[in-house]
Amino acid sequence: MRLAFKGISTRDVLQALRKTIVKFTPSGVGEDFFNSVVTDSREAMPGSLFVAMKGERVDGHDFASQAVARGAKGLLLVRPVDLDPYAPRPTVFQVKNTVEALQDLAIYWRMKHSVGVIGVTGSIGKTSTKELIASVLSTRYRVLKSEGNLNTEIGLPLVLLNLDEDIQQVVLEMGMYGAGEIRKLCQIAMPQVGVVTNIGHSHLERLGSMEAISQAKSELVQALPKDGTAVLNGDDPLVRKMAAQTKARVLLYGLDRAFDIWAEGLETKGLNGTSFVLRYMQEAVPVNVRLLGRHSVHTALAAAAVGLTAGLNFGEIAAGLENAQEFRLLSTPGIQGSLIIDDTYNASPASTLAALDLLSELQGRRIAVLGDMRELGPFEVEGHLRVGKRAAQTVDLVVVLGEMAALIGREAEAAGARVIFTNSREEASAKLLALIQEGDIVLVKGSRAMAMEEIVERLRER
Repeated sequence: MRLAFKGISTRDVLQALRKTIVKFTPSGVGEDFFNSVVTDSREAMPGSLFVAMKGERVDGHDFASQAVARGAKGLLLVRPVDLDPYAPRPTVFQVKNTVEALQDLAIYWRMKHSVGVIGVTGSIGKTSTKELIASVLSTRYRVLKSEGNLNTEIGLPLVLLNLDEDIQQVVLEMGMYGAGEIRKLCQIAMPQVGVVTNIGHSHLERLGSMEAISQAKSELVQALPKDGTAVLNGDDPLVRKMAAQTKARVLLYGLDRAFDIWAEGLETKGLNGTSFVLRYMQEAVPVNVRLLGRHSVHTALAAAAVGLTAGLNFGEIAAGLENAQEFRLLSTPGIQGSLIIDDTYNASPASTLAALDLLSELQGRRIAVLGDMRELGPFEVEGHLRVGKRAAQTVDLVVVLGEMAALIGREAEAAGARVIFTNSREEASAKLLALIQEGDIVLVKGSRAMAMEEIVERLRER
C-alpha cells in the first residue's frame, strides 16, 4: 500500500521517533525528503520510505533490497538487512517496532497540520458514509479521505502521512476487530468529529455480545474533545445510547422529527436513487441522492450532519449529496438483458435485509444469490434464518451458496420460495447462466470471504 505526500524530511522522522529510535544511518548525501511511504516493496518508487513489517507469513525485512532497487531512499527497520553494495545507499532508521514507529510518525505529522478530522465507524455503511461525507465537505474544502482498506492501525497512519499544507478536512474510516483498537486509532488521528452509523452482528464471533460491540465502537465518541461533535444514528438504540458516553456535543440523525437532523417525505426510486426532504431546525431542502434503497438515507443524513458541523450551508450540503457517486452497491448490465446488483463487498443480516428490501422495489423477476454471512458468532443461525424468511417474501428465486447460506435456503423454501442450493461459485454461476432471462434483476451478496464478485463477473454482459 502506498500514499504519496509532498515530503517528510529525515529531520522530521528523527524528531517523531526520538524516543524509540535505536540507530540512525544517514545516506551520506545530506538531508533526505521522502515523497511516499510504502509497506509493500513492490510499491516502492523513487523517493519512498519503505517500512518493513513482519507479518504471520512474510517479513518485510527480506524485501528491503528490492525496495531500494525500486528507488526507496529510506528504510524503517527493526533489524539490519543485507543490501546491494553497488546500489545507492539509503537512509536507515532502526527502531524496536516498525508498526509503533509508523504510528508515532503519523501522530507527529498529524500534529504539524491544523485540519478538521472526522472519524467514521459502525458495523455496516462505514465506507459509503465516509465517501458521502467527503463529497459534502468537498463543496467548500480540500479533503483527504481514507482509500480502500486503509482503516487499521497500519492503514490509517498511511492516510495521515498524506497530509500537506493545503488539506483542510480529513475523513477517516475506522475499522475494528476487538476492544481498544478504535481507541488507538483515535490516539493517532485525534478526531474532532465522530460518526457512528449503527451496531450490527458482524463482530459477534470475536466480541461475544452486542453490548461488547457497542462498547468497542463507542471508543470513538469517548475520545472526542469537549468542543467536538458526536454524530449518532438516532434510529439505532445502541448508537443513541452513546450520547451519554461523550463529553462532546451530540447530533442525532434519523427518520424521526425528534432528532436534530431528519428526513421526511422519503421516496425510493429503485435504481434511480432516493429522494427526501432534509430538515434541520427551521431549515429544509429537497435532496435527490444516487444511493440505492431506503437504508441509504441514513448515510446521507450522517454526511449532512458532518457538513453542518463544518459550517456548510444547506445549498452546499445538498450539492455534495446529489453530486456524490453511488458506493458499494453497484448495478451492471447482465447476460440476456438482465440487470445485476453487485453488493458483494460484504454481508451481514442487516445489510442483506436492506438489499432484499431494495430488490423488492424493482420491477422484473427478482433473483437473490446469497452466500454465507461470516463472523456472526451466536447470532449465526438466527441471522441466516431471518434472511431466509425475508427472501421468501421479496424475491421470485433464491440461489444459495455455502454451508450457512443453506439455512437461508431451507427457511425460504419452507416459506414457499423457489430455492436452488449450490456448493461452489462455479456451480452457482452455471445454474444462473442457464436460467437468467431478459428483464431479470439479480442481487448477488455474501461475506467477503465468499468472493461472490466472481459470480458477478461471470454474469456480466459481454
